[in-house]
Amino acid sequence: MNVEAVYDQLPILKSDELVLKKIEDQHVNGVFEIYDNDNVFEYCGIIPKHNKETVKKMIGHFERDYHKRSRVKWGIFANNEPDRLLGIIEATDFNLKVNMVTIGYFLAESHWGKGIATQSVGMLLEFLFTKVNVNRIQAEVMPANEHSKKVLLKNGFIHEGTLRQATLWSGKGIVDLEMYGILREDYAVSHRDSMVGKALK
Repeated sequence: MNVEAVYDQLPILKSDELVLKKIEDQHVNGVFEIYDNDNVFEYCGIIPKHNKETVKKMIGHFERDYHKRSRVKWGIFANNEPDRLLGIIEATDFNLKVNMVTIGYFLAESHWGKGIATQSVGMLLEFLFTKVNVNRIQAEVMPANEHSKKVLLKNGFIHEGTLRQATLWSGKGIVDLEMYGILREDYAVSHRDSMVGKALK
């Protein structure tokens, strides 16, 4: 795993429509819009934050975690509105021995249902598999979170099973989690197939 591709400096990931980049102090209103909404974290092990000063401090924590090499958070922005935060996507638990990483994501409620999460996950997969040389990417999802499961399945993840009463999540207690995973070999096959499909159109 080439962790320096992540931690040498925070990489900026771009598509035709979206850019994933560092969340900075100027984005505090967008971060607050996300964390102030209980609906966003209904199926997450994150407690909403209803105080803007608390959220402002969190942006500093994002930076701290990055420099500790424990977690990377990207802000999701539209190319045509580069300072309007649409959501957050993260990579954490970089397991060098297994060559594995865990991802998570959440959007401002006003941007649900637009394909933004699906596209953002696809952008992160491409970076992690091709630049960081990760072998396995996984995501843990509460069983009731159907929208998140669809995002993962659309990106080629496989539902690998359910971990029963296996994890303590803040604000949720002990929960069941469904495990979704994708290997580099899975990604290579699905990516190749999608390229062939485009060529045939």
